[in-house]
Amino acid sequence: MHPNYLKNYSKLTAQKRKIGTSTHASSSKQLKVDSVFPVKHVSPVTVNKAILRYIIQGLHPFSTVDLPSFKELISTLQPGISVITRPTLRSKIAEAALIMKQKVTAAMSEVEWIATTTDCWTARRKSFIGVTAHWINPGSLERHSAFALACKRLMGSHTFEVLASAMNDIHSEYEIRDKVVCTTTDSGSNFLKAFRVFGVENNDIETQARRCESDDTDSEGCGEGSDGVECQDASRVLDQDDGFEFQLPKHQKCACHLLNLVSSVDAQKALSNEHYKKLYRSVFGKCQALWNKSSRSALAAEAVESESRLQLLRPNQTRWNSTFMAVDRILQICKEAGEGALRNICTSLEVPMFNPAEMLFLTEWANTMRPVAKVLDILQAETNTQLGWLLPSVHQLSLKLQRLHHSLRYCDPLVDALQQGIQTRFKHMFEDPEIIAAAILLPKFRTSWTNDETIIKRGMDYIRVHLEPLDHKKELANSSSDDEDFFASLKPTTHEAGKELDGYLACVSDTRESLLTFPAMCSLSIKTNTPLPASAACERLFSTAGLLFSPKRARLDTNNFENQLLLKLNLRFYNFE
Repeated sequence: MHPNYLKNYSKLTAQKRKIGTSTHASSSKQLKVDSVFPVKHVSPVTVNKAILRYIIQGLHPFSTVDLPSFKELISTLQPGISVITRPTLRSKIAEAALIMKQKVTAAMSEVEWIATTTDCWTARRKSFIGVTAHWINPGSLERHSAFALACKRLMGSHTFEVLASAMNDIHSEYEIRDKVVCTTTDSGSNFLKAFRVFGVENNDIETQARRCESDDTDSEGCGEGSDGVECQDASRVLDQDDGFEFQLPKHQKCACHLLNLVSSVDAQKALSNEHYKKLYRSVFGKCQALWNKSSRSALAAEAVESESRLQLLRPNQTRWNSTFMAVDRILQICKEAGEGALRNICTSLEVPMFNPAEMLFLTEWANTMRPVAKVLDILQAETNTQLGWLLPSVHQLSLKLQRLHHSLRYCDPLVDALQQGIQTRFKHMFEDPEIIAAAILLPKFRTSWTNDETIIKRGMDYIRVHLEPLDHKKELANSSSDDEDFFASLKPTTHEAGKELDGYLACVSDTRESLLTFPAMCSLSIKTNTPLPASAACERLFSTAGLLFSPKRARLDTNNFENQLLLKLNLRFYNFE
């Protein structure tokens, strides 16, 4: 372990010495040991930084520094060092959080486009709004994230105005209001209305003018005189939402939340088929009995583990893929330990055993839902997933479900219900030119992910329209005077962006680095693919928040809670040295 001291140690131990009993001999021996293994002494500042890192990374309570055992630990390791007090610890965490926010702001100031995810969370009778930020490095095309911009307390009802105000304040605090290209949330009605009223699609002059004209047409004056004076209700005018009070970016519905609705709500429409309904209720009634008994009884859990060396998983309504994973575990036990093990488990738990038809139904159900679970795992990733993965993934899911029709005996109604749910919930995304362009601008997909020429044409038209300003900017940069800038549109264009688009589509490389050879395409690809297709990043933020905001810390001040949480999730932006 210490090769540098091995030579001195071997030299000292090679000589035979008598064991001395005098004080001088023992002190001499201690000096020699210290010379071989010197004791490292650190300053109180270093110790305090180590304590600060320990509290933040472990999400420990501030009262840890007041524990006698903790003080004894520090004094044993470093005699003469006094432990930092709790008030000082709180102030240092607040200072560290401020420095971290400044570094996050500085990092985001260096990029042109940023995307955020937002969601609400309630725990211990308190409500919070969480926001995460994500961007793509234009040099390496790698995704970077600030896993927590804020986790602020929400007071009162979570109306669309309250949410819009909170998101606007957070964007303004980090100076990214004009950089956020998209915010991904779930399909909550309050979020949808907030972006419908205050989003970029609503904050344009023509829309406001049409709204005002409509309001003027619908309004009735309380009286008119000969001078044409019309009375208006002042309170109505003041209370009217004109959409300019807050500035919110474009909104993107969470694809994972939509797929979860497809696999849970829309899948229930398959129960309209009586044969499917009978088998479904019989099979899942037995599954539910197994899940309930194994989770409520230690003896039942031990019986399952003794037969299969595995435990049954219980579905959770708030977790994506949980039902599929629970069913897949039952099939895994049957496959690895044999059908006899599953029969013994059912006998021990006093649950009727599955008959052959029910086992076949359970297998078909799992095979049908497996592609849905796979797409959910793909879209909820953060590092290697961009918005351009959304449509190809959903399209491939639809194709895989279609191919299953030929091999199913009982679950055809389930496939039809899933297909109908996908068509209903994702139809508007397949009509959005920007989302289609995001897929085309990824070398992995380009135009090969669908055979629908109408969809590809929408995306290509969007790309061509948004590549033209890049040519214009380049021409303006090469202009020599203000007059030339003014009449630059009259000059013949070189259509360099169009040639670059043709070269990009003809390129055979499917690596993201190949985009760097097409600067205009790369710039547009970064802008369209900066958003995330799912808001799973916010769910992970709240998972960590739940570990910090435990029942024993329910009285934790919201500012201290947010400071410790943000430092925990954004440690790479803060240097403890």
